[in-house]
This record gives sequence, structure tokens and C-alpha cells, in this order.
Amino acid sequence: MQIDYEKLLATPLFRGVTLEEAEHMIQCLDVKRVHYKKEEIIYHEGDSITTVGIVLSGSVLIENNDIWGNRSILDRVGEGQIFAETYACVPGEKLLVNVLAAEASDILFLEVSKMLKGCTNVCSRRSKLIRNLLTVTAKKNLKLSHRIFNTSSKSIRGRLLSYLSYQAMENGSREFEIPFNRQQLADYLSVDRSAMSNELGKMQRDGLIRVEKNHFWLTGATLTEFNTELP
Repeated sequence: MQIDYEKLLATPLFRGVTLEEAEHMIQCLDVKRVHYKKEEIIYHEGDSITTVGIVLSGSVLIENNDIWGNRSILDRVGEGQIFAETYACVPGEKLLVNVLAAEASDILFLEVSKMLKGCTNVCSRRSKLIRNLLTVTAKKNLKLSHRIFNTSSKSIRGRLLSYLSYQAMENGSREFEIPFNRQQLADYLSVDRSAMSNELGKMQRDGLIRVEKNHFWLTGATLTEFNTELP
């Protein structure tokens, strides 16, 4: 199995790890690399898993589907990021979500039990991985908190303003691209796609935004004003 160590060492999970340390870890952590086609399921709801996934290329979606077929996107995980770490750290815990490839993607899977328990070769080095895993998990929790904020408004405009305001602050600019297409954004905000598209059109006519596909410009208001829900 070929591993691009330069790319691997740039991921949050391997931050601070040397090339020599990474090579030893890969030998001990039951690493597996798998290619997925667009929309192919990586983990199914109800699965019990023991591995954490690192996105080497492409991206994956974390989604929840209820028994009526309603879809809600919880997150999009891009290149270099990890997913399923919380479930992998709790043996026997069943997934409440589906994980699927948003596009053609290469995923590297690592056995979490080997990471946490260590072995003769990796034990002296695993503290770096555990520290990084804890940091990534904490950031994921913050990200989920932001989604709660973004979906707390009763109006579609309020949800859009909350989400776009957060994206502007994250990017440090009024101009930015979001990681979702229209349907995915509607699923993330838990709103109807047509109603959301209509609201985006109204926001453009009101001079609040300009938008081309997933590229946005915030216009006619300060970022502070975008934090306040408009009628």
C-alpha cells in the first residue's frame, strides 16, 4: 500500500509527528486505504465501527435520514480531515448517521484501539496521536454547536444569515465559497430547497448578498448586522 507521507503529515491527526514516527505508526495501526465512488456509502447507520477515517482526497458527507426519508446533512469532511472518531472510540456504539463519499474519494482507515492501547513499536509515539485526536474531537464538538446555532431560527432567512455570517468570519472575508451545493445547503439547514432558493433570491434583491453557485459575497451590511436576524 502506497502512502503519501507528505500529505499524511499535513493532516490534523498527524500534526507534530515526524516522518520516521509516521512510518512506524502505519506499520502498527492496521492501516487500510480504500477508494470510494461518488455517493458510495462508507459507513451505514447502525454499524459498530473500530476505525477512524482520514480523507486523503475528495470529501465525505455525514448525514442522518429519518424513517420518512427526510435527509439532514450534519457535516462535510474535506481533504486531510478525519471522521467517525467519536464512534470508533466507544466500542459497540452504533452509528446514528450515514457516511458517504460526496465525490470520488480515497480514505485511509486506522484502527483506534491500536492507537489508544499502543504496542511495542508505537507506544512511545502514540501520545502525539492521542493529543491530536482529542483536539480534533473538541473542534468537531464546536462545529456541531455552530450547526445548532445556524438552525435555531424559525425563518429560512434567519438560518441563512446565521450560516453565512459564520462562514464570513471563518474566512475573514465577505467573499467566500461554501462546501455545499444548493441541495446540500438546504439539507444542512433543514429547510426546503425551493423555499431556500427563493429566499436567496430575495436577499439578493434586498442588497444583502450576491451569489454564484456556491460562491457568496456579503454586501450592504456589516458582519455584526448579519448576526442579527432580519425579517
